Amino acid sequence: MDYTVVVENADDGSYGVYVPDLPGCVSSGDTPGQALDSIREAIREHIQLLKEHGESIPKPRSFAAIVPAA
Repeated sequence: MDYTVVVENADDGSYGVYVPDLPGCVSSGDTPGQALDSIREAIREHIQLLKEHGESIPKPRSFAAIVPAA
């Protein structure tokens, strides 16, 4: 499954990243690439924990788009 992730630039110059369809699945990195690598592992671990606890795995439903403001 492919999940949409959101990458945000933090005030300290690092990058935070989260998965809208997996509440609580967050990570960070010093660069966008590091943040994306980190969230891949976080997604795997998050899904594994859900399975271990007998919880359902949310299906990817979110998508991202860039919308011009003007």
